[in-house]
Amino acid sequence: MSKTEVLFLGTGTSQGVPVIGCNCFVCQSSNFKDKRLRSSVIFSINHFNILIDIGPDFRYQMLRNNFSNIDAVLLTHHHRDHTAGLDDIRPIYYLNKTPIEMYAEKKVFQSIQTDFQYLFSGVEYPGKPKFRLHHITNSSFFISNVEIIPIRAFHYKLPVLGFRIGDITYITDANSISEIEKKKIKGTKILIINSLKKEKHISHFNLKEALSIIDEISPERAYLTHISHEMGLHETVQKELPKNVFLSYDNLHLSL
Repeated sequence: MSKTEVLFLGTGTSQGVPVIGCNCFVCQSSNFKDKRLRSSVIFSINHFNILIDIGPDFRYQMLRNNFSNIDAVLLTHHHRDHTAGLDDIRPIYYLNKTPIEMYAEKKVFQSIQTDFQYLFSGVEYPGKPKFRLHHITNSSFFISNVEIIPIRAFHYKLPVLGFRIGDITYITDANSISEIEKKKIKGTKILIINSLKKEKHISHFNLKEALSIIDEISPERAYLTHISHEMGLHETVQKELPKNVFLSYDNLHLSL
């Protein structure tokens, strides 16, 4: 029987928490649960490690968790807070001496091939990592023997993908999911979903909207991620949540 573990490398929004120059009570908090790097997770299925998104904090996130092996990379969309750490995956390529397996939609690859042109050009030089790119669509696929079920969502007008792996679903940077796509999530035991803040936002679920989806899907447990300093203090907000809903925090481990 497979064992799935999830490591939250980061749980913050695009600016992280604390925000540069902000003196609000959340940014000034001494609680480690209020310190949020950019959002990313690692799914480990029987020690096969799938990284979802690779943001600008990737290097530090890996070092502080003493984590050094990634077997595949999944990208939800092309925004820089989810892709900007790509160059820092080079040491993993050196360790494994095999191309990095990367999965994303065609338009996402087009974006990162522009942003990181030097990594994907035909010019070879010492130190340049190699990648094996796999174009995915909104249809299930396999990485090794692990089934991945994409969940189409929208980040305002931008189509993005969430992913269901076994009985855990991860959705970030979204503010709408169609009823058809929600059917793919039904039966999920753990739902991880973005919730930016309590107030309405143009491209992210707020707390009320995220809780509504959680109530509709009815997982055993749900974890909120991609959280801004405007959400409030971790300990305060946690007390306001239903008993099966939790604010995620950096370095949180889950097992199923």
